[in-house]
Amino acid sequence: MDYVQLGRSGLKVSRLVLGTMNFGSRIDEHQSHAVMDRAIEQGINFIDTANSYGGERGPGATESIIGSWFASGGRRREKTVLATKAYQATGDWPNESGLSALHIRRAVEASLRRLNTDYIDLFQMHHIDRATPWDEIWEAFDVLRQQGKVLYFGSSNFAGWHIAQAQEAARSRHFLGLVTEQSIYNLLTRWAELEVLPAARYYGLGVIPYSPLHGGVLSGVLRKQREGTTVRSGQGIWAAALADQHAAIEEYERLCDELGHSPANVALAWLLAQKGVTGPIIGPRTVEHLDDAMGALDINLDQDILAKLDGLFPAPGGSGSKPAPEAYAW
Repeated sequence: MDYVQLGRSGLKVSRLVLGTMNFGSRIDEHQSHAVMDRAIEQGINFIDTANSYGGERGPGATESIIGSWFASGGRRREKTVLATKAYQATGDWPNESGLSALHIRRAVEASLRRLNTDYIDLFQMHHIDRATPWDEIWEAFDVLRQQGKVLYFGSSNFAGWHIAQAQEAARSRHFLGLVTEQSIYNLLTRWAELEVLPAARYYGLGVIPYSPLHGGVLSGVLRKQREGTTVRSGQGIWAAALADQHAAIEEYERLCDELGHSPANVALAWLLAQKGVTGPIIGPRTVEHLDDAMGALDINLDQDILAKLDGLFPAPGGSGSKPAPEAYAW
């Protein structure tokens, strides 16, 4: 396993991030523990969750599963860089969502209890809160860091100008500010290249892409359909991508066959090759899925292959990965 600095911080994290959205919703506690144990064995030290994860078990259930895993000993907490998030509603009462100082305090305290730990390595804003001023947010974060409850802060689903707002507000308070941005980013969804990635690189944020396989579309879905092994429902972004990009996806799977690698691992390797990307978030449901994903770390995509992928799935505004404003102007 290779390790890199988390943004401009001194923290070292693995180049694959273990996502936990499936824990408690699609796999049970025992299976979740097995996946986390295997991740540690494979050298993955970065685990990402959120206080809203849990599926039918309700918000917080995923954090509780991680907390029970920490409680089982073996220096699991010490070996883990733990990231969680808050913003989404965890109840239907006022102040149970957003990024007010009150909700941030309550959300962190509740996450600490569920996670069975006394500190969070990376606390992320799950979404921009347009109703709360930055002075209030950074003051709340400053208190948490002084208390030792949170070490680093990050954003998720921010636009480029939100990152700039956040960092300039933090700078005015002589605060470290954000060290990461977690954004949807994959071969089929490259909007982040216009302004989010340039802003993250400018301010020294590590980018943590989620949905690296675009809901499974980049995992060899056409082959799985032919073999009758696909488990997706055919709805949402999954169906839309197949309808809009069927020919490109078909050519992509042929290219992966020529390379001798699975489509899923090529998609992960492409993200690992992008400047500023810390590591994509993988969401394995089994130990076998996790082991398969490790193969992405051994794939080196040369410039010819990267150009072919860019031709199949061009960035907004055309191939060449142009940032704004060149993507839509001169």
